[in-house]
Amino acid sequence: MAMKLRRISYAMGAEVTGIDITKPLSDEDFAAVRKALVEHCILLFRGMPLTRPQYVTFGTRFGPVRMDQPGNLPEHPEIKALIAKPQKAGPLLSNFNGSDWHSDMSYTPTPIIITMLRAMQLPEVGGDTQFANLHLAYDTLSPGMKKMLDGIEAVHMEQETELDHSSPEKLEASRKAKTTAHRLIATHPETGRKLLFIGDKVRLLAGMTLEESEPLLNYLRMHTQRPQFVYRHVWQKDDIVVWDQRSTNHNAVGDYDRRNELRHMDKITLRGTAPTGRPYEDPTGARNRTETFVYHFQ
Repeated sequence: MAMKLRRISYAMGAEVTGIDITKPLSDEDFAAVRKALVEHCILLFRGMPLTRPQYVTFGTRFGPVRMDQPGNLPEHPEIKALIAKPQKAGPLLSNFNGSDWHSDMSYTPTPIIITMLRAMQLPEVGGDTQFANLHLAYDTLSPGMKKMLDGIEAVHMEQETELDHSSPEKLEASRKAKTTAHRLIATHPETGRKLLFIGDKVRLLAGMTLEESEPLLNYLRMHTQRPQFVYRHVWQKDDIVVWDQRSTNHNAVGDYDRRNELRHMDKITLRGTAPTGRPYEDPTGARNRTETFVYHFQ
């Protein structure tokens, strides 16, 4: 049976049927999957009851997976178990927090290029994941805006809560290690298609102050998150979603009963090279004055 694709939204994404990913894929089948991924940005394999070894076999077909993530499973170091446990204490508002819009590890010169999540345990309702198509975000900018943004670098920074605060020296070192400049208008290395490489980890534009950067960045963030560019995935158990981080931002929605319910995803990631990522030296000191973004799970 040949592989079939069914579009799952206007913005992006396709459900894959007709191939059995519980078994090693032939070179022909995998080439078709890889082509579909870069074309559709997101692939959905609905209700796949894989064992963890089978999941690893599927994930490693895309390339070397990241083995150094904190929390990786000792018996399967290719997998990170993302478990959002019930939070009995704290204000009610924290029950509904989700993540920021981001591409994983965009604050490094070698961010994540492909991620896959498998739904292991889900809340009764909610806990969805949203994706924004960065190609559509670029395509729909005006010619004048495209021309103005071409060549500008955006500075991606990790949130302050994730840095090493054990000493002033280690804090500054971790800030430098997790601050990277990428071209705002990037080119996908496999398709040649342009995209708007932005997200909530972009805190300023290179060579500008926070005050100068923020109005334009606010507009671009809101533009990228327009409903017509977004796909919201409603998880079912054993769903596997694979997405191209170079083409998308994502955002985990915390709209479920986090005081009483658990959400568990098994995650596999592949790290790669961004088009123009480079460490960023900050002449304005703005890196040390950025606001803090807090997210709870991915």
